[in-house]
Amino acid sequence: MKKTLSMILAVSLLFGALAGCGGEKKPAETSTPAAESAAPVESAPAAGKPHDPVTINFPTATATGALYAVGAAITNAWDTKIDYVSASSQASNGGIDNLNQISEGESQVSIAISSNCYQCLNGTDSFEGHAYEDLKVIAGLYFNPNQVVVTNKSGIGSLAEVKGKHFAVAAAGSSVEGECNNHFTAAGLAYPDDINCEYIAFGDAADMLQNGTIDGAWIMSGAPAGAVSQAMSSDCKLLDISDEIIAALQKDYPWYAPFTIPAGTYPNQDKDVQTSAIKMVMFCRGDLDEQTVYDLTKTLWESIDELGEAQANLKGLTAEEAVKDIADLPLHPGAEKYYKEIGAL
Repeated sequence: MKKTLSMILAVSLLFGALAGCGGEKKPAETSTPAAESAAPVESAPAAGKPHDPVTINFPTATATGALYAVGAAITNAWDTKIDYVSASSQASNGGIDNLNQISEGESQVSIAISSNCYQCLNGTDSFEGHAYEDLKVIAGLYFNPNQVVVTNKSGIGSLAEVKGKHFAVAAAGSSVEGECNNHFTAAGLAYPDDINCEYIAFGDAADMLQNGTIDGAWIMSGAPAGAVSQAMSSDCKLLDISDEIIAALQKDYPWYAPFTIPAGTYPNQDKDVQTSAIKMVMFCRGDLDEQTVYDLTKTLWESIDELGEAQANLKGLTAEEAVKDIADLPLHPGAEKYYKEIGAL
């Protein structure tokens, strides 16, 4: 009996102690109908509240192309001027590779020609069967000209005369190879059967042009491009793309425009060269939050003068032109908010 009473007393003291400790806990919060029906919080952080860190991976193109330098300049501005953003650019295989990286979530922001963006959004051409329907635009940038470099000893004077020649068409399946397909077809060639194609990067093509081991190369890049400058310092020239070929292209591909590369842009270039061009578009994943894209867009355009000093392809660009000639691609809501604020939309 004494043992039993002792055990009862011990248990009572234990429950009393636990009850005392339990008094420190806050009562559980219960939801109310008003709380449940409240409007969802917007993606933008509350005033004074820091934004969660955001990493921006920005694929560009080969390290010798102008697009690589453009991406480096832009990401440097974002990285240094937006406190919650860590941005960096990387070399890539160009536009189609960039779009695939964005659609697969490997990267967040990139650049490609508007035609490739349209194809990716709608699942056509190289993107048939795997459209990325959440592709969004941050800005239309500059026109990206096609630059056809040939050696003087090749005797090539037009696109049609590339038939049977040893010619670099960039990486297989790339946006630049797509340009070769479109243009040589418009010039009456059977692509690629009529050409001895070399599938190599711009830098390698420039080396081979200098060495005379290929007859020509297709380079699509902002002018001046390092690879073209390298080739033109040797015994090479730029080909004109005729009005007839540009008109033929425009029947099927309305994003093409005529473009002039002014005399003196490259070594040994003593006359203007007419070519075709497509506008470059900066795009992003649609699930990148609105505040981030707004800040990226705002910082881009508020920094455009210094960016233009750092990279010639960005010189003279305006936010008002950024929403034009983008093949009716959808703007990201964050970018759209900025353009409406400044009256560009």
